[in-house]
Amino acid sequence: MLAAMSATADSPGSPAAGTARTGGDSCPGTLRLHRADDGALARVRIPGGVLTAAQARTLLAAAERLGDGELHLTSRGNLQLRGLGVDCGGELAELLRGAGMLPSDRHERVRNAVVSPLSGLDTSGHPDIRSWLTGLDALLCGSERAAALSGRFLFALDDGRGDVDALGADLTLIAVDGARALLRTGAGGPLLPVPFDAAPRAALIAAEVFLDLAADPGVWRISALPDAARAALPAEVARRAGLVVPPVGEPPGPPPPRPARAPAPGAVTGPGGAVALHLGVPMGRLTGARWRALVETAERLGSGELRCTPWRGVVVPGLAAGAAREALDVLAEAGLVTGPDSPWAGVGACVGRPGCAKSLADVRAEAEAALAPRPVPALLPVYWSGCERRCGHPHGEWIDVVATPAGHRIARVRGDSRDAPVTVPDDPAALAAAVAAARGART
Repeated sequence: MLAAMSATADSPGSPAAGTARTGGDSCPGTLRLHRADDGALARVRIPGGVLTAAQARTLLAAAERLGDGELHLTSRGNLQLRGLGVDCGGELAELLRGAGMLPSDRHERVRNAVVSPLSGLDTSGHPDIRSWLTGLDALLCGSERAAALSGRFLFALDDGRGDVDALGADLTLIAVDGARALLRTGAGGPLLPVPFDAAPRAALIAAEVFLDLAADPGVWRISALPDAARAALPAEVARRAGLVVPPVGEPPGPPPPRPARAPAPGAVTGPGGAVALHLGVPMGRLTGARWRALVETAERLGSGELRCTPWRGVVVPGLAAGAAREALDVLAEAGLVTGPDSPWAGVGACVGRPGCAKSLADVRAEAEAALAPRPVPALLPVYWSGCERRCGHPHGEWIDVVATPAGHRIARVRGDSRDAPVTVPDDPAALAAAVAAARGART
């Protein structure tokens, strides 16, 4: 029997994510369940969010047999199963192992990688970096040293468009073209030139250097390294990987990360006229009906693949143009966001009450009650949090709504800066009006 754990995992950008911890890393996984108010929780790592239709069906079967019947998307494109019995860990592990989703028990929590979800699917001109994902995952699972990484350590693989580079990962690979890449160490850190094909191995070496420099076992992320160790990291990575450190004042390639933006929901035309569909998932909740609609679309009309995104969306690739129009109608009927005119576009929330004991409010219900009465695509994203931890919050520019004992605190966030907050009493009409006004205050 697998014991359930009592700690709650931080989101990648939560206020606690960049500080050293005194306790052990209790981030949940498939083999380590977390005890929540609605039962045990399993977090299934899905590198790059990429699933076959068969794997997707296995996940839903596990959720329906062992949990609450739903799949819950995270801000890293992983999936959570909730409402599990505390003694179901062994059965869950066997289901996922049989579907090829648990290639290494010792590495299951460290397979944290987000990838530009439209890589290879549109005509943006950016290189296809899917080989990076499979290469990095194989290297991680083959490295005994990498098994010591925290369940919160994050890799980002960016095809050059800047979307996942902006997510504040510990290590980011950025494609320049089909021959060249850059390795970023730390969020907004320095860039090292890397040959395109050598990029996954350079990322693994960087992770192993981090472990060597993080002498304190409570240092789980690069941002928590002591200043001297963080400054020494790029040069040591370059030495071990045989890379060249650029001269001071001559940064190669792209500027610092741009604001993180999800692809717009809807159809995206790619090479040869093939179409990919990007669907938003309200509150990240994939009911059985929604998940089946996605899987059946992928199997019947697409390439048989799904890609979960860090913005709690799902991409279905490989459709013909005519089939895409049919699929959008079906998926909209299932309750998915198929275009920017949905009132759910840009709205997110943590699980809140009753699933989380630390939450002060049922923020999902509050977010739904405060939806814009009519679609306004220019609205800023909004994220509702039941407590100060803000689990799973977005990046870039967004409206932060946090439940407090005195009401709901609302503030606009822009990167690392935050406007002066306003606290609104727990009155549904006043709260909805205040959130609507904040979302429209784009500058």
